[in-house]
Amino acid sequence: LCGRNFEYYSEDPLLASEMASALIHGVQSKNIGTSIKHFLANNQEHRRMTGSSEVDERTLREIYMPAFESAVKKEKPWTVMCSYNKINGTYASENKTYLTDVLRDEWGFDGYVMSDWGAVNERVLGLSAGLDLEMPSSGGYNDASIVEAVVNGTLDEKVLNLACERILNIVYRYEENKNPNAVWDKEADHQLSAEIAQECIVLLKNEDQILPIKETAKIAFIGHYADVPRFQGGGSSHINCFKVTSARSATEGISNIVYAKGFNDMTDEIDEVLKAEALEVAKKAEVAVVFAGLPDNFESEGYDRKHMRMPSCQNDLIAAIAAVQPNTIVVLHNGSPIEMPWVNEVKGIVEAYLGGQAVGLAVVNVLFGKANPSGRLPETFPIKLEDNPSYLYFKGEGDVVEYREGVFVGYRYYETKKMNVLFPFGYGLSYTTFEYSNLKLDKALMKDTDELLVSVDVTNTGNVIGKEVVQLYVSPKGGEIIRPVKELRGFEKIELKPGETKTVTFKLSKRAFAYWNTNLHNWHVETGNYEIQIGKSASEVSLKNEVTVESTVTIAKQYSFNSRLGELMQDPKGQPFLQALMAGMGALTPSAEEGEAQGAVTGEMMAAMMNDLPLRALLSFSPDLKRESVQQIIDMLNQ
Repeated sequence: LCGRNFEYYSEDPLLASEMASALIHGVQSKNIGTSIKHFLANNQEHRRMTGSSEVDERTLREIYMPAFESAVKKEKPWTVMCSYNKINGTYASENKTYLTDVLRDEWGFDGYVMSDWGAVNERVLGLSAGLDLEMPSSGGYNDASIVEAVVNGTLDEKVLNLACERILNIVYRYEENKNPNAVWDKEADHQLSAEIAQECIVLLKNEDQILPIKETAKIAFIGHYADVPRFQGGGSSHINCFKVTSARSATEGISNIVYAKGFNDMTDEIDEVLKAEALEVAKKAEVAVVFAGLPDNFESEGYDRKHMRMPSCQNDLIAAIAAVQPNTIVVLHNGSPIEMPWVNEVKGIVEAYLGGQAVGLAVVNVLFGKANPSGRLPETFPIKLEDNPSYLYFKGEGDVVEYREGVFVGYRYYETKKMNVLFPFGYGLSYTTFEYSNLKLDKALMKDTDELLVSVDVTNTGNVIGKEVVQLYVSPKGGEIIRPVKELRGFEKIELKPGETKTVTFKLSKRAFAYWNTNLHNWHVETGNYEIQIGKSASEVSLKNEVTVESTVTIAKQYSFNSRLGELMQDPKGQPFLQALMAGMGALTPSAEEGEAQGAVTGEMMAAMMNDLPLRALLSFSPDLKRESVQQIIDMLNQ
């Protein structure tokens, strides 16, 4: 429900990492700097300027930091913008752990850090933590506080000089590589915008192959967004475009397409006159296309969404149109997942998201088959809001929001819980079909320092050219660490002609199998079996195979009086001591008089109790066992 969900790439950290890195690479190749934001854990608008995001270390490292980490390490953005919020009680603008220890020392960031607008709490503390530039300004107040801190010795002048140096380095980098003859072809840019939008459009439903539409059919375009598309988000992301192409303007002059407004997007109320006009147009058509979605005021910077519903007038209109026109298609313009109470009443659903200034042209090309949709959902569409893992805790209490769902975000939660969803992460249809075969792993056993090569053949088994997004998930089989049932570890988009086969190859290293170990403060792989899954979405696995991965890092086990007997049973080093420790425990085993059935129950109960019994408890059950003897065994085990 975050009001700025339309600005985020994905619920998955790998997908967000790859998309962010690609954008930075392209922009900075033209000597235009980028600024990645908002660092860190800024996932809601509610009390964003004072709230504290309470997130455990593992969740930060596995879910919320990887996109920043990958972008910084691979593409070196010129700047980073810190967020408004606190992270575990400390404002991002003065959080040395993340601005310096992680961002610079661990990841190697060499640009400058700027604040979000008005995000500075204490300027001197921020400078010391690694915040270089305050935005927009403080009217001179913080300048004076910096001077005072340098004079009284609470701020080392070297820290101030370093911040200035970082800012000037970026200025010089731009000036030295500036191209005074750079030009911008607005029309070419607009066409490129349409091509990009076509690649991103997701076909969610295509019952009876209702799509693509025959251009000779009698067609009704219904809905305000057919004429005035919602193509961008609200707030500070709002920009002025060269021009905007709507679906209606893209089909101007085509006499067999009739338009009806259908609803007013400035209100939630049903306009009976507009609705009646739309119904008449739909009845006379062979196909009705309803352009619907979320209005600007439903999702924007500054506040969060209150629910996942579209306006009532739009849901009502879609249901009414579908009741009189069996061939109904819905085109969606929204920046976030929505509930779809009419999903089973329409034959086609096209998710256009907020597709940019040429979205209307892109949608028309997809509707009429001039472009084959190949986008995939970067987020899960749950059936209802209450299914979301953070539903009970969203917005938090006061200025504290607890990320209690931990690493179980998006499909990591739904797949692990085996929950039904409206549309799964990675989902998307095509006008052609694809078949996967010949999954190969280049090894069955590997160490976590090795690389695993995975290959799979993909064939276009349909009649038209199309693009498929091959997705690779890794699923740990067993292990002691609580983990999602699967995680995306690779994806590749390929284009195939009818009948054509291509081999897609993935390279997996340690990180693909690892979790963040909070004792090591590093990535760690549990020795065990891992299933490599190739699929078309998080919930649709086509092929799978297993590999055994051996960890090269041994985590030293430290025993104490509170260590369990079960831990000794599993440790080859501890097994020889079990007999000595178990002396005198015979009184707890089932007696012959209990009978076979009761004895079996008691035996199973005792086995469970023995597994969980702490060493200190042995002193209560073994009169001859001395505390000093147990301590000696503990000391030997810890050597």
